[in-house]
Amino acid sequence: MPFFEWKGKSVSGEVRSGVLEAPNPQVVEVYLRRLNIIPIKIQQKKESTFKLQLKRVKDKELALFTRQFATVLEAGLPIVRGLETLALQQKNPFFKEVLSDIKRKVEGGNSLSEAMANYPKIFSTLYLQMVRSGESSGNLDVVLKRLAAYLEKIIALKSKIKHAMIYPSVIVFVTIVVVSIIMLYVIPKFAELFREAGQTLPLPTQILINISYNFKSIFGIFVLSLIALAVFIKYYRRSEQGKYNTDKILLKLPLLGQLFHKAALSRVARTLANLIAAGIPLLQALSIAGETSGNKVIEKAMEDIKVNVSAGHTIADPMFFTGVFPYMVVEMVRIGEMSGNLEEMLTKVADFYEEEVDRTVQTLSTLIEPILLIILGVIIGGILVALYLPIFQLGGVVGGG
Repeated sequence: MPFFEWKGKSVSGEVRSGVLEAPNPQVVEVYLRRLNIIPIKIQQKKESTFKLQLKRVKDKELALFTRQFATVLEAGLPIVRGLETLALQQKNPFFKEVLSDIKRKVEGGNSLSEAMANYPKIFSTLYLQMVRSGESSGNLDVVLKRLAAYLEKIIALKSKIKHAMIYPSVIVFVTIVVVSIIMLYVIPKFAELFREAGQTLPLPTQILINISYNFKSIFGIFVLSLIALAVFIKYYRRSEQGKYNTDKILLKLPLLGQLFHKAALSRVARTLANLIAAGIPLLQALSIAGETSGNKVIEKAMEDIKVNVSAGHTIADPMFFTGVFPYMVVEMVRIGEMSGNLEEMLTKVADFYEEEVDRTVQTLSTLIEPILLIILGVIIGGILVALYLPIFQLGGVVGGG
């Protein structure tokens, strides 16, 4: 459907404007009059032929929509009106189109969760299950508030992990650039100088000059190898076994493995706490929590726990035997089951591991910085020593003569 730009006057005399998706201008006029706005101008919006629309909704956009939707429903607006209002506010054209389609489906008789289920890339299984529970209990605004808080926590967690990866990436990039410049432009000048001097070069210097002459080929092979490795990992992770194996390696990485493990534990605990609070059946909640962990090793562990729970066991015992969850988590879950406060205990576990992620990020920043600087110093220092060895030798010969 086309978009129409409109301008009109409200009852108070205030001039308002906006953009509305509608089949024709008459529908826009009817809509504005329903809002007590007298239309002044309605014209179809001209769309650029070369406009590139990315069909993607960011996590922040979804969290903000969820928070606003909860507020709108809490204020007493009907679901359809709330969706209509929020769709008009969206700056992302794709998300605006999605919300408008959901509104039409709800008007057509579908439930909100059924309408959202048509967009699985935007609304996850967790999201749909919580919305469904809110619809059945009549507390959709409360559930959406809890869901918004959960999404905001997950976004903050992802941001912390990204922050931990930025500094090492920058140092590695700078190292590659500096070494490339030295190899391509500095060393050839020294090689020419040494050749004119007619002096026998030390072995480290000769090796460095040979690498410099072949640096373009070596660098090309290095880049192609990285691309080939990335493509291989991408295709390997398409299989369940491939995902499991690579995720297992990630958890065992030095320094970063602990960060990924703690982040996954925090996510599982918070997801499970939210699902239990929303009234989702325990077995279903265990499956969803595993899926949202972001790690196949933990997902498989959650499936094993689910099988044992369905056979009549508690959550804590099979959780211990998976070997994935620390003893503290197991005991907190055991206490929660015994006291009937499982949701509260899981929330405490999630809070604890979020703080642990903060501490791990700070520790990584403290450790990685000197390690990378030492590596950079060794590489650059080694190159400089290899370059100046012939000059030192030449100085010794001249001094001796």
